[in-house]
Parts: sequence; C-alpha cells; structure tokens
Amino acid sequence: MKTDRLHAVDALRGAAMVWMTAFHFCFDLSNAGLMQANFYRDPIWTWQRTCILGLFLLCAGAGQAIAVAQGQNWQRFLQRWAQIAGCALLVTLGSMLMFPKSYIYFGVLHGMAVMLFIARLSAGFGRWLWPMGAAVLALKVAAPWALAGGWLPDALNDKTLNWIGLISAKPITEDFVPLVPWLALVWWGMAATQWWLARRTSAVKAATSEPSGPVLGLRPLAFLGRWSLSYYMVHQPVLLAGLWLFQQV
Repeated sequence: MKTDRLHAVDALRGAAMVWMTAFHFCFDLSNAGLMQANFYRDPIWTWQRTCILGLFLLCAGAGQAIAVAQGQNWQRFLQRWAQIAGCALLVTLGSMLMFPKSYIYFGVLHGMAVMLFIARLSAGFGRWLWPMGAAVLALKVAAPWALAGGWLPDALNDKTLNWIGLISAKPITEDFVPLVPWLALVWWGMAATQWWLARRTSAVKAATSEPSGPVLGLRPLAFLGRWSLSYYMVHQPVLLAGLWLFQQV
C-alpha cells in the first residue's frame, strides 16, 4: 500500500489547529472573566468558529480521499475511527465536569466520527459528492420551514435526534456539529481531493513531498497536522492549566 502523505493537507490542518488554539485561549480568558467577549452571539467569534470547523472538515474529507486512493483497508480505518470515537467520549465526560448544564454530547469529534464513516461508505460516488453536499446544505435551509409546517416531526429537535441537524432551534451545548449542514464540507473536501489526485500534476507531487526550500516554514504546520487528534485532546488542558497558574501568581 502506498503511504505517501499529502503534506499540503497536513499543513492546512495544522494551520486550523493554530487558529483553533488562539480561539480557545480567548474563550478560556472570557470564561475566567479576564476578557469581555460573547462567543455565542458576536459574529467576530461565531464566524471564526465556522471557518475553523470548516477547515477541519474539508481536511477530513481530503484525508479520506487520500486514504482510499492509497488502498487503506477497513481494519486500518476502523482503528483510527475507534480513536476518534474514544476521544469524543472523553470530551463528553470532561465537558460534563466543566459545563454540567451545557455539556458536549455531539461536538466536533462526535460529528467527525459519524461523518468519516459516511464518507468512507460514499467514497466511490465520485462527482455525485458535489450535488450530495449541496443537497445537505439545502436541507439545512429547509428544515426549520418543514418543522414549522408539520412536514417533519418535532422529535427531530430532541437531543436523541438533533445530531442529524434537521432542527429549528440550536440546543444548549458548548459545541454542536450535526450532520446537516457539516457533512457537505466533508463530501466536498473528499470530492475536490479526488479530482486533484486524478490530475497527476506536478502540483500534486509537490504537495506530496516533504516541505523544503521556500516552503520549509510549512513543515511545523504539517507536523502538527499529522498529530491533530493528539494535539486536540491535550491543548485545552494545557491552556487551562497555564491560565490557572497565571491566576495563582
């Protein structure tokens, strides 16, 4: 099995990790009363969250396209998937301690675990991934109207089903990444990468090789992107511990 990595995707994922860290640091400062900001309503922060999450999910779709192209078997996929699902469970448990009234029950890792499974099953759909993603976005727009008109059951707003995303009101939780509309970005990331890989251009070869020369500065980002799950799980405890030590001093 070919094991070359697309380092450009790793670097893009690493850049998203850096942006996410800065975002979470500001959130922690606000939560500690050291900074005035509304992370739930202020567009400055809500749009940043959307962009960061969008980058992660595009990269997730790209990663699946690369894995399938390289012949990754289901055993290897399920091993990685189990790591993500296990980390999602840890996030839920940790958020229950910090935010008992708004704990994370379907955040980015929960959503990614489900969406990666769907992406793997639909990897062979090719160009159909583009209209499928568009249909998911259309469902996001149509769902509130369908619920109000009785075309969809109100039970879709309940916690047991709202992770699908066909809702008229966002639940009270610190992080919420439902399938609708975010699955669209995973599918589009996979479709775009499949198209790119099929072109066999020099640009693809350059993106697959280790960053060097003028792009040497991307190497740290690519390294961070390769260890994104581990970094994601430790960055908040480290930030919170550092903030606690600062407050003690």
